[in-house]
Amino acid sequence: MLIADRISKSYPTPRGELPILRDVSLSLERGAAVAITGPSGSGKSTLLYILGALEPPSSGIVTLDGSNPYSLDERRQAAFRNRNIGFVFQDHSLLPQCSVLENVLSPTLVAPASDGGRDDVERARSLLTHVGLADRLDHRPGELSGGEKQRAALARALIREPVVLLCDEPTGNLDRAAADVVADLLLDLHGSQRTILVIVTHSAALAAKLPVRYEMNAGTLVRV
Repeated sequence: MLIADRISKSYPTPRGELPILRDVSLSLERGAAVAITGPSGSGKSTLLYILGALEPPSSGIVTLDGSNPYSLDERRQAAFRNRNIGFVFQDHSLLPQCSVLENVLSPTLVAPASDGGRDDVERARSLLTHVGLADRLDHRPGELSGGEKQRAALARALIREPVVLLCDEPTGNLDRAAADVVADLLLDLHGSQRTILVIVTHSAALAAKLPVRYEMNAGTLVRV
């Protein structure tokens, strides 16, 4: 279970503290899928980064299956993210010098799988086949369309079989047709792997595909 308990976040400015999140709480069980919408600057991405152990809260506690990543040192916190959390951002962030297959395998190079001998390459090939890129394994990102790049990024996010999949505007740079394909793949893979899926988006069409929706406004989170 992913739990955010009374999370607040603020940043210092010359005029004093600037509050971004105000007493936000969220509890998601395995298999949950939620969309978080709201205007720019409302704190959506900040909350996502805190849930993903990328940005510590100013106050409050985040736990995943009882573990608080912010209680770990930097090395163990990075290992925690690598093993438990997958990220998909608006910018695919693929390595331009690497092939699609190498990009998907990149998280395993930092911390190889320890699940009893699963073949990472075989899993990467299977994921890429699932997202429709079986014939693009040796291509570089520059040879892919925007939608194909994002599908490769989705496969990379799932290579370590994470508990949590966090997506920040995953369809924001795509046309409607490509966005629909990526959205449907997100939900399909989420359903088959029973991740905890959290999607931050401005897209009403994408948010409508999720069974649970929240709205962030002025740093507060409300279910809609």
